[in-house]
Amino acid sequence: MRTLPPMVLVVLLWCAGLGAAAQFGKISILYQDLRQIYGGQGDVALGLVVSIVGMVGLIFGTTAGLLVARVGPRRAIVAALAAGAGMSALQALQPAYPLMLASRIIEGASHLAIVVVGPTMIAALAPEAKRPLAMTLWSSFFGVTYTALALIGPIATPTGLFLGHAGYMALLAAVLALTLPPDPKQTPDRLGNLLRQHAEIYASPRLAAPAMGFCCYTFLYVAVLTLLPPETPMTHRAMIAAGMPLVSIAVSLSLGVQLLRLMSAVRIVQLGYAAAMPGFLILWAFWGNGAGMVAGGFLLSAALGIVQGASFASIPELNASPEDRARAAGAVAQLGNLGTTTGTPVLAALLASAGPAGLVTLALGLCALGMTLHALQKARRNRQDGV
Repeated sequence: MRTLPPMVLVVLLWCAGLGAAAQFGKISILYQDLRQIYGGQGDVALGLVVSIVGMVGLIFGTTAGLLVARVGPRRAIVAALAAGAGMSALQALQPAYPLMLASRIIEGASHLAIVVVGPTMIAALAPEAKRPLAMTLWSSFFGVTYTALALIGPIATPTGLFLGHAGYMALLAAVLALTLPPDPKQTPDRLGNLLRQHAEIYASPRLAAPAMGFCCYTFLYVAVLTLLPPETPMTHRAMIAAGMPLVSIAVSLSLGVQLLRLMSAVRIVQLGYAAAMPGFLILWAFWGNGAGMVAGGFLLSAALGIVQGASFASIPELNASPEDRARAAGAVAQLGNLGTTTGTPVLAALLASAGPAGLVTLALGLCALGMTLHALQKARRNRQDGV
């Protein structure tokens, strides 16, 4: 197949991201069906089927970034898509619980490779003038997938959804194998001491900054998407549940892209966190009022959507080489999974014990923390550069 234009390849890589997000979303959509199949194992065991994909990223995120830099991004993403296709096909057979869990662990590795390679290759392929748009497009893959699955879910059967996902991943593996540019023939040296290299990543104000800012975002965003709709009056519940992710995506791809043409991605992350604070305060002031909660939810979703896109755009902004971008993307995957895993239970516990005041107070603190972490890392970069 002939080499495709760079932005077409960017869209294909984004499509791979959609498939990776569906590795989470398909289980969420089919949770009640899976309860009937595996409910005898207990709620904890069933919850593990959902969460173990994220646990793989939490444990091995930075390791994946190091491995991708050495294996080569094209080989890594094609193998990850093929593995994901195989695991979905296996899941369509409704295997015994141990085999289902094993398939989800392999799927976790597949997911992790895709979310590390995706932003790394997009940053390399996209023309400089279109890189902000390309990185922001990539950042939307989770929201777009969950919106699509919410529409598909009511009419999907477990077998049909698993097989559809398997076919989608297999097709993308074939297309990307034929169209992506070959990996460099010379790869970096061997991995060496993994612990030392992990320490180097998190000690670097360029490699670690995108991940540190992104962790506060994932802690907040997934939690509010989960917790706010049930707390909203029934008359406005569907509006806030469906509208928040759509507002986030729309603002990220419009205003967020325009802002990236005017100022640094790091600065936009900080502005996004600052803009989210009034949204949380509105929630606090109008808790229990449907229209007020929708207004607050939409405002904070728009602001956090800007944080999301700019966080991914900061990876190539702060790191020039493909190897460093892969390492930074691995850290983003790792700390992003940390935020996703911990945010909902922590904020749910605060909401139960301290009410809306507890949830909003912590949310405001995390917005301030995201801004402060980027400010501290910028100061460290300036000292290193002699500014």
